[in-house]
Amino acid sequence: MNKKLLLLIILSIFAIMVSACSNNNSSSNESGDGESDQKLTVLVEGGSPAETVANETSDAFQEETGYEVVIESVPYTGVYDRMRTELTTGAGAFDVATIDTIWLPALYEGLEPIQDIVTEEISGDLFPGLIDGATIEENVYGLPTWTNSKILLYRKDLFEDENNKSKFEAEFGYELGPPEDWEQYKDVASFFGNNEDFPELYGTTVFGASSGDSVASWLDHVTQAGADNLIMNEDGEVIVDDKYHVEALNMLDDLVSTEGLVPENTLETASAETAELFYNGNLAMMLAWGHFYVPANDPDTSSVAGNVGVAPMIAGEGGIGGVPGPWYQVIPSSSKKKDMAKEYLEFMYEKNELYADALGVAARQSVFEEYGQEEKYSHLAPLATTLEAEQTQNRPSTDQWQEIESEALIPAVQKVLGGEITAQEALEEAKEKIEGIVN
Repeated sequence: MNKKLLLLIILSIFAIMVSACSNNNSSSNESGDGESDQKLTVLVEGGSPAETVANETSDAFQEETGYEVVIESVPYTGVYDRMRTELTTGAGAFDVATIDTIWLPALYEGLEPIQDIVTEEISGDLFPGLIDGATIEENVYGLPTWTNSKILLYRKDLFEDENNKSKFEAEFGYELGPPEDWEQYKDVASFFGNNEDFPELYGTTVFGASSGDSVASWLDHVTQAGADNLIMNEDGEVIVDDKYHVEALNMLDDLVSTEGLVPENTLETASAETAELFYNGNLAMMLAWGHFYVPANDPDTSSVAGNVGVAPMIAGEGGIGGVPGPWYQVIPSSSKKKDMAKEYLEFMYEKNELYADALGVAARQSVFEEYGQEEKYSHLAPLATTLEAEQTQNRPSTDQWQEIESEALIPAVQKVLGGEITAQEALEEAKEKIEGIVN
């Protein structure tokens, strides 16, 4: 009996030890420290440069760290939806995500601060406003992958034609060239705009489609008018109906209202439609995101390839200005591998030139300088000029931006460009809607 009792005691102790070891292994695997769980899951937009570069660098990262990169790709809106789900459930489904700047204010409370890896060397090589754009309540939540803004693309063959130059100077009193301000932009659009000399051509386009693209385009001109803030000031006061916002919308309305300057379907036009018209040879110039320059000069995608010139964004009374469109890599707080995720962000920063290869833009100034020496990337110098301009500024940092944009700003732009009401009236309406949203 004593031997049996002793055997039972020994077996019980052994079972407890096995259970404890099992629990320890489980805990190790959950934290991501166990050898059997050396995987880092990265969320990206499917078909985007983020997915391209993630795939190109995955083997090198695994060789350097021992961690396999598992890439999860979803459509554009799916990135935001997956982030919201992750931050709500805390499931730890992925460790890094590449997100649009407009989502940061709505997501930051579920993100890991990363200012400990943003050294002076890193921030010193990034364009102005990039770190500020990812800083909320004194914490940095994202490291930029690329940044962008609209610049001027134009038809060199039209602008350098001696007959066109002679006629333009006779009509407007100055030499034909890439326009530098609002007045010159309208003059050039008028000269090439669907008239007897150019029946198959329009001067440019105005973005009026029901999308954020139209709002961003209008806000470009608000910065140029001299605004210190967009939509709301630093105290949270809604200023969308001030003179700068009104002047910019009036300028666009003037282009639309003057016959022949832009195609008639303004309320259906944004970046994609504008690019198609330009690539097909139906526009003299366009204000487009900088990376559009590469396909515009590609014979496989553009009938005007080889004849495309590029210049900085146009200026208003306040000077050159625009609204950047950066993307950031972020780390969900729910990740169980935060240290390795930070290593991944630093690793990808060192590979930033790959975004220039994939998209035509990057985040580091040094990449702009290096690639800008190649003819293929001639857009990078004027894009850098625009990004560094004093009036260039980010959209307001608010977690209600998407609602403000869809419920107040897009309708305001469309009502004005559609000829329903004046810019002042539309923006006063928009102010009331925005105050209702934020309050």
